[in-house]
Amino acid sequence: MSIVVKHLTKVYGAQKAIDGISFSANKGEILGFLGPNGAGKSTTMKILSCFIPQTSGCAEVAGFDVSSQAMEVRRHLGYLPEHNPLYLDMYVKESLGFIADIHRIGRKQERIAEIIDIAGLGREQHKRVGELSKGYRQRLGIAQALIHDPQVLILDEPTSGLDPAQLVGLRALIKELGKEKTIIFSTHIMQEAEVLCDRAVIIHEGRIVSDSTLPDLMNSYPGLKLEDIFLRLIGSIL
Repeated sequence: MSIVVKHLTKVYGAQKAIDGISFSANKGEILGFLGPNGAGKSTTMKILSCFIPQTSGCAEVAGFDVSSQAMEVRRHLGYLPEHNPLYLDMYVKESLGFIADIHRIGRKQERIAEIIDIAGLGREQHKRVGELSKGYRQRLGIAQALIHDPQVLILDEPTSGLDPAQLVGLRALIKELGKEKTIIFSTHIMQEAEVLCDRAVIIHEGRIVSDSTLPDLMNSYPGLKLEDIFLRLIGSIL
């Protein structure tokens, strides 16, 4: 399995941001990590990407432990955080080159050209990052996360704030990437999860309340939309 999480807990003072959660994700799978704001999604993703340590429990990415093998995790992982960290004064190709240098990528210019094509940035490649629309900035963030060809992608609410046209394009890109890579995709928009995800892990107040394939989850609640199922599940432990 590409991602394995076992009894993962993160405590801030007296508050448990996540409370003993366990789940896994396989290659070629888009896993929807769903929950309301403050449920623990971003905290979990930050632990998996080695930005913050867990309080207890363990997690592996591409077979490497996030605590003891953090550098190997980073080599096999691409991460787009909720707040896309871009250098606005750089040009698009310059920005990708900067990230490629960090990863010490060979045949750098060829790889930049490949990733510009994959991410649909061709028309924007000669612009400054600060001149890009929100949708193209998100595409650039995904391109940076992909530049070293990682096995696993973690995308934290990558479509937040996009207009309908931008949403369609970015969803298509994520769907295509999910054919070859393991993707954890965080959102609180249930319609988006229905379009993109193979499986759904639903988290609320730091605890997992459902872990199922989308078809199995929908079949368990006949006649209900995913949004209604989601509201019922998070309401069950209020």
